[in-house]
Amino acid sequence: MAENNQGTDTPRNINVPDRPALEGLEQKLAQRWEADKTYAFNRETTRENVYSIDTPPPTASGSLHVGHMFSYTQTDVIARYQRMTGKNVFYPLGWDDNGLPTERRVQNYYGVLCDPAVPYDPDFTAPEKPAKNQRDWPRISRGNFIELCETLATEDEKVFEQLFTTLGLSVDWSHTYRTIDAHSRKVSQLAFLNDLKSGDAYMAEAPTMWDVTFRTAVAQAELEDKELPGAYHRVSFHRDNGEKVWIETTRPELLPSCVALVAHPDDERYQPLFGTTVTSPLYGVEVEIKAHPLAQPDKGAGIAMICTFGDTTDVTWWRELNLPTRALIGRDGRFSREIPEWITNAEGRARYEEQIAGKTVFSAQKNTVEMLAGEGEMDGEPKKITHPVKFYEKGDKPLEIVASRQWYIRNGGRDASRREDLIARGREIEWHPTFMRSRYENWVEGLNGDWLISRQRFFGVPFPIWYKLDAEGEPDYENPILPDESELPVDPASQAPKGYTEQQRGVAGGFIADPDVLDTWATSSLTPQIATGWAVDEDLHKVTYPMDLRPQGHDIIRTWLFSTVVRSNSLENSVPWRHTALSGWILDPDRKKMSKSKGNVVVPNDVLDKYGSDAVRYWAASARLGADTAYDEGQMKIGRRLAIKLLNASKFVLNLGATEDSVVRSEAQAAVVTNELDRSLLAKLAQVVEEATASFEKYEYARALQLCETFFWSFTDDFVELIKDRAYGSRGEEEQASVLAALATTLDALLRLFAPFLPFATEEVWSWWRAGSVHRAEWPTSEGYRGIAEQADVAVLPTVGLALGGLRKSKSEAKVKQRTEVAFATITASAEEIARIEAGLADLKAAGNVRELNLVSGEGELTVSDVELVTDEAQ
Repeated sequence: MAENNQGTDTPRNINVPDRPALEGLEQKLAQRWEADKTYAFNRETTRENVYSIDTPPPTASGSLHVGHMFSYTQTDVIARYQRMTGKNVFYPLGWDDNGLPTERRVQNYYGVLCDPAVPYDPDFTAPEKPAKNQRDWPRISRGNFIELCETLATEDEKVFEQLFTTLGLSVDWSHTYRTIDAHSRKVSQLAFLNDLKSGDAYMAEAPTMWDVTFRTAVAQAELEDKELPGAYHRVSFHRDNGEKVWIETTRPELLPSCVALVAHPDDERYQPLFGTTVTSPLYGVEVEIKAHPLAQPDKGAGIAMICTFGDTTDVTWWRELNLPTRALIGRDGRFSREIPEWITNAEGRARYEEQIAGKTVFSAQKNTVEMLAGEGEMDGEPKKITHPVKFYEKGDKPLEIVASRQWYIRNGGRDASRREDLIARGREIEWHPTFMRSRYENWVEGLNGDWLISRQRFFGVPFPIWYKLDAEGEPDYENPILPDESELPVDPASQAPKGYTEQQRGVAGGFIADPDVLDTWATSSLTPQIATGWAVDEDLHKVTYPMDLRPQGHDIIRTWLFSTVVRSNSLENSVPWRHTALSGWILDPDRKKMSKSKGNVVVPNDVLDKYGSDAVRYWAASARLGADTAYDEGQMKIGRRLAIKLLNASKFVLNLGATEDSVVRSEAQAAVVTNELDRSLLAKLAQVVEEATASFEKYEYARALQLCETFFWSFTDDFVELIKDRAYGSRGEEEQASVLAALATTLDALLRLFAPFLPFATEEVWSWWRAGSVHRAEWPTSEGYRGIAEQADVAVLPTVGLALGGLRKSKSEAKVKQRTEVAFATITASAEEIARIEAGLADLKAAGNVRELNLVSGEGELTVSDVELVTDEAQ
């Protein structure tokens, strides 16, 4: 596309409305920005001129909440600033429709079930309405299911797009993607194949955290602890000499899976037993007593049973002590129906068959406790406790650990060298705020296994893998069949590999498809590659990657941020972005995190309609990165007042006669600013521009907003009030020219300074007296009036303003109008302050309607006293 020249300083006829208002600006200006392609990315560029943003793709199937307005506004403020500094901003937006929320929404909306075993039907049409009973829902292919997803997502995304447009996000809507669309599936599958080729992805049969409700494996990053009631059961194992060894366990049902007992190497109570064997109660299975430093002498009896698998510590012991696998709990959450071969005595086999086989964990535990008590193998009653139990973050039942064949990506969990590499990658990234980096490093250092990326779900990006079947029909997992890159994306469940036909699926000598799909994070971790066209659009990728910014919530550093670093490190040997900006949470009035699950969220449309977009953006941008922020409509009211004041103050300034020609852009033009009050204003403006720019460069946009807002109120409450008389020409053309230059220069800068925060109000005012868009204008500098800034006394304006405030206060206390004439007043201040007041004395007397001012040098704070009012104006 051609270069976008919007925002030039071309003057236009001034056209100020009689009654400026915020209402209706969002719709009017959004349409204008879309028509003018104000935020379009220009592909004809170089990498150094681009600022690219890895925007978080929201879950389009979810409902909107105030958190979206909060975090996305903070990103947009940064994007707008970078655009005004001359950067060609690449600001795409994706939709995260690859996951369980979307799967459930599509199922329930259409009344269909996804089944990869069903062939694709090009003529499939969804039912007009879902059948009442889920048993009657048709099963459709994954391809048809994805098509329905994309159809429904299109409608969901319109709602999001409307919200984001109303909020003023300067996204380039021509650059969008869905995490389940063909492009994303191709990138995801290609990245997996590349990782497989390099050895960064591998398959292994290993203990896996398993959610029995969702019937899927769960990665470490998706775990959360919940406090649950439980009980310690004191259970006896038996030595050859008849002596009992007591252990305490919260999972007595796992006795048939016991592979060893373990105690700490320094525990003198058990040192004589290391290397000896005991037999388990109920089942009579012989196990060895081992030593390991993870055993806790002060926990329970100090000696524990190792089962495959009760918890993650069992997995560590099993791996490091090279123990056998005796896993019995299946993917359905029930104990195996077959009697384990390691239980050899008749009584033990009978107990297992009658009391444990096919039972749920709950039933097996109940039966086990009854058997232990009945056989005298349990000491006393179970001791009730409350303890943390692992859950899937979306699940409602405790996780089990089952042995299964799964796909993994190496993430340093089992490789200290790789772990150090990933920590080093984290240090290449600039973190905002900086302390968040420690969360990343703590997570990496605490990893205890590689990243499990396979999921036993129907919907998602399928693994692009088939397996040959030998003469006995057994899969050859060591030599998978892989597609060509040109074939991607593929769905092995409904497509035969090259060289095979569908008739060979599932038969000896034929093939089978890998049944699993990639974890949704395995695709979301590739958003930099998806957005920038990795392996698909190399021209785009070259000018946008590594990206400049990843904005996201601080609560998903361990999932989204870390996994993205892992993938970029393995695929492109680089960091994915140069900066990351971490937003905090939105808290309700009780200081609790707002979330849909808690039912305490606020619907965005309500507050946008009530206060306007600029007001909501003001609230969001007032919060520092990383800071949890209370939902506060009071802040929105302040933001609305600021935006309205900007409209009205701008109208007043322009009606005084300020024009684009009055804006000071060079030292020659600066010569017209002769009045010390005007020079003081521009000196302060130069400070604000410099400090706001420095704050933005450090991603401290909230500080920049605070600086601009404080200056703005001083400008409107003090300077504008002080100079009205002079601006109307009462003191001649030279004084009038000076003040109009100061007014025009300040208004010009304020509109640019506020543009990232209040895009609608600033664009509206800009359109009254300037061509193009303020959002394509340059970020302000003090270059034209730097000489004034270096020479002028910045304290003149606030000192004169303080004196004016004293006069106003006297009138308020006397309950008279502010235009009431003052016959006489005394101002007492330091010598330096008296000199500053003298520099603005004429404006002060005009603004305060004062006949005579007595300036007295004295100690202490500036005071206004001896005020004599002209009594015929008293109320």
